[in-house]
Amino acid sequence: MLVLTRKKGESIMIGDQIELIVLGTEGDTVKLGIKAPRHVDIFRKEVYDTIRDSNRQALRKVALQELNMLTKSEEN
Repeated sequence: MLVLTRKKGESIMIGDQIELIVLGTEGDTVKLGIKAPRHVDIFRKEVYDTIRDSNRQALRKVALQELNMLTKSEEN
């Protein structure tokens, strides 16, 4: 993990197209701005984890349905 120290108004670059800007701090809360191309999805980590878990569950469900269909067709 890379650890950087930045002050309000300073930024870091991620690759050539993503800029992360420190907009301010209040107590232990940091306000960040992100400049990125529109095609780049940006989520809070907890939202990303929820989406990923939901997609995995849906994939498992589809895989089980396909397996059940294969099993039934082999029985016939």
